[in-house]
Amino acid sequence: MSISMHAITVLPIGHSLTQLRQILEKAAVYAEAKNIDPAVLVNARLFPDMYPLKRQVQIASDVAKGAVSRLAGQEPPKFEDNENSFPELIERIDKTLAHINSFATEQIEGTEDNSILLPRHDRTSTFTGLSYVTDFVLPNIYFHVTTTYAILRHNGLEIGKKDYLGEVG
Repeated sequence: MSISMHAITVLPIGHSLTQLRQILEKAAVYAEAKNIDPAVLVNARLFPDMYPLKRQVQIASDVAKGAVSRLAGQEPPKFEDNENSFPELIERIDKTLAHINSFATEQIEGTEDNSILLPRHDRTSTFTGLSYVTDFVLPNIYFHVTTTYAILRHNGLEIGKKDYLGEVG
């Protein structure tokens, strides 16, 4: 049985980003209802040495668009990382979803053994397509979406596991 790279990449990434988008929409409504300056939430952190919410969303977006682009043998698009509001973060998620959904299934299938080069701060990591998705991409997206969730939950947004998971099964 062969693995569907499209099914283990585009589908779960799209699902996670869609749930993230819905959580950000709820956060915007929450801020307005509670008379909280949205910038307080957008810049909130779980701990001083952690990235703020806006950076968590930006990283999830970067990993997502990078994953599908690299698997398809293309350079990922660059976004400015200048989002400072919920509408701007939601727009970034929408651009990311449009990008990952712009690839045909055939561009992603059969890439499990391809060599993927990932430029990092001080080095370039090399993965197979499959290990890139399972060991780097999905764990990173889940981490940053979960951290965004945790920041908002910590700040009083009434969300639960269903908001994170969405409709499953």
